[in-house]
Amino acid sequence: MGIKLIKLTKEYENELGEMVEEFKEDQEKNGTCHSPWAIFKNDYHDFDYYLEHLEHKVHEDGKVPDSVFFLLDEERNRLLGAVNIRHELNEYLLREAGHIGDGIRPSERRKGYATKMIGLALEECKKLGIDRVLIMCEKNNIGSAKSIQNNGGVLENEIISEDGELLQRYWIDLK
Repeated sequence: MGIKLIKLTKEYENELGEMVEEFKEDQEKNGTCHSPWAIFKNDYHDFDYYLEHLEHKVHEDGKVPDSVFFLLDEERNRLLGAVNIRHELNEYLLREAGHIGDGIRPSERRKGYATKMIGLALEECKKLGIDRVLIMCEKNNIGSAKSIQNNGGVLENEIISEDGELLQRYWIDLK
């Protein structure tokens, strides 16, 4: 299976739309959340604007610089999911979100892609000079917890988020 992280380009405009709509349908049907939030913050129908505003390049409005990658199945030329890497942690990210937000499109879940995508994202974290990575998930999201643990995640604690969700906070040492 040939999968890799890519930066989004015009070539994947239609594939992005299909993936985002699949996430939205799943949320309506099952009440699941959109993750990573970065790929849902703007309307993909204005693709040029979407692409230009996908990542934060500088500190502004309480946001830190970040990178957004998409997991591509090279054989099928299909986007399987996305990962958002925050280059540093502010107070909010330390408490509520961590360095990495990730999501696999619903039709591709339970196939091991999340574990592989997190592994690839950790390689990108190393390139950014992040030595210790915080990844969080809701306690009831067993699949996410396993994907994090499979990549060396060590549970530090559990907290209640601002939204009242029970979150698990995992650290991965990249040194």
